[in-house]
Amino acid sequence: MSKEKNTQCCEKFKSKIGGQALIEGIMMLGPTKGAMACRLPDGTIDLETWEERNGKNAPWYKKTPLVRGCVSFVTSMIKGYKYIMKSAEKQLTEEEKAEEENSSAIFNIIMGIGMVLGVLISVFLFMWLPKFVVGLIKPLTVSRIIRSASEGIIKIAIFVGYMALTSLMKDIRRQFEYHGAEHKTIACHEAQLPLTIENVRKQTRFHKRCGTSFIFITLIISIFVMCLVPFTITWQRVVASFVLLPLIVGISYECIRLAGNRDNMLTKILSAPGLAMQRITTREPDDSMIEIAITALTACIPEDKEEDKW
Repeated sequence: MSKEKNTQCCEKFKSKIGGQALIEGIMMLGPTKGAMACRLPDGTIDLETWEERNGKNAPWYKKTPLVRGCVSFVTSMIKGYKYIMKSAEKQLTEEEKAEEENSSAIFNIIMGIGMVLGVLISVFLFMWLPKFVVGLIKPLTVSRIIRSASEGIIKIAIFVGYMALTSLMKDIRRQFEYHGAEHKTIACHEAQLPLTIENVRKQTRFHKRCGTSFIFITLIISIFVMCLVPFTITWQRVVASFVLLPLIVGISYECIRLAGNRDNMLTKILSAPGLAMQRITTREPDDSMIEIAITALTACIPEDKEEDKW
């Protein structure tokens, strides 16, 4: 039996705590607390914490099936962007911070333009391009099922290719190492072992409730949902994708919750593509990264341990 399988067998409960890799840091979100730990240029660890409402006192829209998936997706995007930017700012020297303050307005405009361009590129790559390409190949348009499956396969290929290419970049690869540290630390917490570097280092870097798995499940669910769309013109199918996106995200979220909470043949099939993709989006971290992950996660563990159980 492999080392990965051995460490996975140690899981004793499923935690609500999840995280995200940042620039030289990690963000963790728990039932009552959120935390961001970053390695500063001088080698020290900077920790920020804030209140969260993901536990017993969570609002209704975080508890309602389908709705909670859309809310989680939007809030994760907003918080992810916010704290990635904050983690980047923490890597600046005092001189660089002074220069940034003098040109903060220009910087904010550039970042705003960059975010808009990022959204437009995502729409082009994952919504318009697959439908346009399939529309050009007549044999693939003979039925809704074949057309939707073909569009989905192209989207998955674009996603895998994009992540594989970006993983070749030094900075992205380092972020993927922090991603691995995040998963390994959560695995150690779920195994109810003391959060030490030695214990965390032994854990698996693959996790069924990862955002990578969520994206993969979303792409797969979109295939089934789009099979129900009768439109054949490209722009109509793009509009339908936008309209149905909340439903697709909501269903995908419920699927990843199911996959994360159950261990059976169905959930193993649901989890398999995302876990395979994590071989690209996670890397083995060094001890300094694990130390960051432990700092962030420790700050998010609630006093009431029952509230932490998924």
